[in-house]
Amino acid sequence: MEEALLPLAMTSDPRPFNQQIPEPPDPRCVLEPQDNPELAPALVCALCCCFGIIYCCFGYRCFKAVMFLSGLLSGALVIFLLCHKERVLETQLSLEVSAGIALGIGLLCGLVTMLVRSVGLFLTGLLLGLTLGTGALLSTEPIYQPPSAWVPAGGLVGLALLGALLTLRWPRPFTVLGTALLGAAVLVACADYFLEGLALGSRLGQRLQALPALPPLCWYSWVLLGTWPALGALGALAQWKLMDEEHGGHANVVVLSHQRRHLQLLRIRQQEAKWHRTSPGVGLCEGSYRRQLSPNTRNPADGLAPSYLQSLREHQLGPGSQGTAPHTILDLDSDCGSTVPLTTPSGSTQT
Repeated sequence: MEEALLPLAMTSDPRPFNQQIPEPPDPRCVLEPQDNPELAPALVCALCCCFGIIYCCFGYRCFKAVMFLSGLLSGALVIFLLCHKERVLETQLSLEVSAGIALGIGLLCGLVTMLVRSVGLFLTGLLLGLTLGTGALLSTEPIYQPPSAWVPAGGLVGLALLGALLTLRWPRPFTVLGTALLGAAVLVACADYFLEGLALGSRLGQRLQALPALPPLCWYSWVLLGTWPALGALGALAQWKLMDEEHGGHANVVVLSHQRRHLQLLRIRQQEAKWHRTSPGVGLCEGSYRRQLSPNTRNPADGLAPSYLQSLREHQLGPGSQGTAPHTILDLDSDCGSTVPLTTPSGSTQT
């Protein structure tokens, strides 16, 4: 009996029917870093990497510098886009002129955010809200498609205002969180440029425009997007650690200063006690009469000059009787001054 022949299946695949060859990978998702990137964008990305590290790890500690950089970069970017994309005074400005105008206004914005603390905190909150909205817009691509471009724009504006208000209310924690997440986002954007030519940036623009039927992101794009919150958490922990060390060092300095003051006071008190023990006569002589007599009962003659007292004594005793009346001799060399009243009692001898 002859074996039944199996029917042949016609397929469009030119490979043999029995071979189990895996599907070729999508050429769009093959990771091919840039071989020869342009010099100017590469330098800008390297500079942004330095700024991102400063933001992520030292955002709260270098508060003034971070506020200046935030105002400079934000103001310069907005003004550059306005000058380069829009016609100013019915003329199209060149790239160099737009960059110069943007740099000048960016410097002014940086000085304002650095010197006015509330403006710097408000800008930090705005950047925090925009960063969170951007991450949410990219991560929700597989599950949510906005029906209109106003939906992602309104969400970004709402999150930005909410972040600004929360940062003004609680400056310390939200400044740490905002600078850490913003620095991590800058680092991820730089890595995205070197690895896949800003694929995440272009996808963010497409999501803001609410374009339908977008191709899915590649696996390494999701890896980069996942490293953003991890880097932000590490940066926030590093900033909290630095703040704890700085607070502990400041507390130790305050304790040492209090201890030094206490020791100085103890030394002063010991010197005073020693001085009182070594010279009891001086302490007794000082103010003994002043403690016995009130200021109202003291005689005005107690404040007379020693020269006048000497002349008065010579007048009373005479020239030849200075050594015959010891009971009328006044101690003019004593430190106590006129501690004995000069008024004589009623029964004293008068010349």
